[in-house]
Amino acid sequence: MSGFDLGSYLSFYKGKKVLLTGHTGFKGSWMSTVLVNAGAQVIGYSSCSKTEERLFDLCGVKEQITHIQGDVRDLSHLLAVFAEHQPEIVIHMAAQPIVRDSYRDPVGTYATNVMGTVNVLEAVRQTPGVKSVLNVTTDKVYLNKEWVWGYRENEELDGFDPYSNSKSCSELVTHSYQRSFFAEGGPAVSTARAGNVIGGGDFAHDRIIPDCVRAAMKGEDIIVRNPYSTRPYQHVLEPVTVYLMIAAAQAEKPELAGWYNVGPDDRDCFQTGALVDLFVKHWGEGMKWVNRSDGGPHEANFLKLDCAKLKGTFGWTPRWDLETAIAKTVEWSKVWAKGQDVRPIMDQQIKEYLNRDSLL
Repeated sequence: MSGFDLGSYLSFYKGKKVLLTGHTGFKGSWMSTVLVNAGAQVIGYSSCSKTEERLFDLCGVKEQITHIQGDVRDLSHLLAVFAEHQPEIVIHMAAQPIVRDSYRDPVGTYATNVMGTVNVLEAVRQTPGVKSVLNVTTDKVYLNKEWVWGYRENEELDGFDPYSNSKSCSELVTHSYQRSFFAEGGPAVSTARAGNVIGGGDFAHDRIIPDCVRAAMKGEDIIVRNPYSTRPYQHVLEPVTVYLMIAAAQAEKPELAGWYNVGPDDRDCFQTGALVDLFVKHWGEGMKWVNRSDGGPHEANFLKLDCAKLKGTFGWTPRWDLETAIAKTVEWSKVWAKGQDVRPIMDQQIKEYLNRDSLL
């Protein structure tokens, strides 16, 4: 973040009403915490499906926000929530986010990720006070040709698997609503396409770092399905703060609205095996991993983003490299493993990331 102070963007949120869908998820919990610390009035909207331990339940942010249980597939409920709370900023993160789950339940994945987006944007359309909207998608929206260079925002959208394809559709829905309803005098609308994120409190299945933490907690070897797939990895605070930066900036300068890639520098595109090597190094305690490909469904072997647009528009650069991100993840995980309160370590890491004593 050399060249500008990201914390100054976050100060925009003091006193603002922010409606955040998917606030109980991994990224949503970190974003809710950042927003609360910045003084925002957060209205969280989530189906609250709980299949494993959740960061949301551990970090204490639930008591600091307006927490609403609801499904983005339920348009009438969304409309009622928007009408009651009249948000100024809307950040849409609710999704079915797991590739393998999308093969098991393609219909549910499309219903949530496509019609959920339609419903959120329709609620925005019927709420005149909304000034800024951000739809969070994924780097997997692109037609992946396994190129060695990064995908740019004007590349073809056509994700392969049901999850990736549904998020491509979500992008197209957003573009249509922007052109059809918001082009003249409506809210500023952007999408943000982020790569793989890591950080403390991700308990999802079929993700490599949560798998590493679970193995470490049990004293078992880490099982790696595909050690040679290459992905761009970044700490969760990188995209979370970028999302908030875009939403704040376009609220005041609508001409900044658009479609943005959010990813690490090329040096942090790691093969999965090398990523696990870093985890083992920082966790210690004799950890090791084994290669055990399970021949699962198709997933891309190589995918990275060109983030020149984001960097050129905002002067942004990533702050934490991958090794730092792993170290911070291990730091959080060891606090949790000891049964200690994780909120102080989250607040500390947020301040360290921003290089500020406070957000305000």
